[in-house]
Amino acid sequence: MTNPMSNLCQAMNQHGLVRFARHFEEQFPDAHMKDLVVDALGAQREMFVLGRKVINFGSDSFLGLDQDVRVGDAIRRGLERWGSHNGASRAFASVRTNLEAEEKLAAWLGSDAVLIYPSVSLANMGALPGLVGRRDLLIVDEHAHNSIQEGARIAQANGVRLVTFQHSDPADLDKILREAAGFRVAVVAIDGVYSMTGDLPPLQELNEVALRHNAVLYVDDAHATGVMGPHGRGTVLEALGSYDNALVVGSLSKAFSCFGGFIGCPAPFKRLLKMRSNTYIFGGPVPPPYLDAICTVCDILNSPEYDILRGRLHDNVRRLTRGAERLGLVVLGGSTPIISILVGDEADTFRAGNSLFERGYYVQSVTFPAVPYHAGVLRIQVNANHLPEAIDGLLAALGELQEHIHLETRRAA
Repeated sequence: MTNPMSNLCQAMNQHGLVRFARHFEEQFPDAHMKDLVVDALGAQREMFVLGRKVINFGSDSFLGLDQDVRVGDAIRRGLERWGSHNGASRAFASVRTNLEAEEKLAAWLGSDAVLIYPSVSLANMGALPGLVGRRDLLIVDEHAHNSIQEGARIAQANGVRLVTFQHSDPADLDKILREAAGFRVAVVAIDGVYSMTGDLPPLQELNEVALRHNAVLYVDDAHATGVMGPHGRGTVLEALGSYDNALVVGSLSKAFSCFGGFIGCPAPFKRLLKMRSNTYIFGGPVPPPYLDAICTVCDILNSPEYDILRGRLHDNVRRLTRGAERLGLVVLGGSTPIISILVGDEADTFRAGNSLFERGYYVQSVTFPAVPYHAGVLRIQVNANHLPEAIDGLLAALGELQEHIHLETRRAA
């Protein structure tokens, strides 16, 4: 006899995505390599997992600041000062360091104000529905991050008109805005860097279209935070020269190696977002110790040392990209520390990732639905604290991989 709980479990198992994932788990039990448990980490990206040591090329701590003594010390100081948790929603109270961190972030970013959220995903899912109402238009790039898509669906459920435009296509955006009639204001939501391919949108052209049609850009710049633009400010200020017509979302958990996300905005929007973002009002805050660490990272990014860290990262990215191109591989990205090697077939993608793991290198095997069907990639994330010999070793392993697993090549692409 069944019961409601077992019925619910059975219903969830019938979902297409669950069946798809289960199919590969069953077909490739040793090669699927998802939901891993890490037992220890080392200073040069060593990772101990499944009883062995591998070099981790799956970390988005791009500048290596998670291993920086100053960041760890700041977390400990914050813990001694505030304890482990704020104890309330920020709608009621914020610790002093929260305001200090927002002020430091705004000064570093070059924006009027910054509002910190518990994560980038919660920022997108709270801010987008809060920015627009029933009389407004929300236009989303078809390849925008999942959290933008989720935030857009919430806005749509609230009565906002939602339209998707072709990836990074100013002409299609212009067409949609020209044909859309009767909206009060429009928000155009895009990524600053598209994380699976490393694509950069034509920000200037998109902004020109937006300005012509009473639209504001909303840019999720999480994958550029700390690693692109002067002092790691990202793509927006460098491309547009100001934030006059752009709200920018940044990550505090990738290159910052801390916790949370933020929105850089004109000063009046900070108060408005506090009142209109449900994920800010009803979500827990960033734990106070990490706020002290955010302040420390801002100091590092604003210092001459940043150029050293960024230079080391750039050298590593270039070393890997050029080496992969010499192997004839199809390399996606290279503008950021996220580099994808095109494999194609899902089964080959899983086998390739497992084969590299057996050779001592962990990379992420990414397949549908994160990328198009039969366009699987090996997603490699380069860090400033990867040793050159680790990159050379990964390249050698990729060369050996070509001998027994099909990888797409530039000649065949």
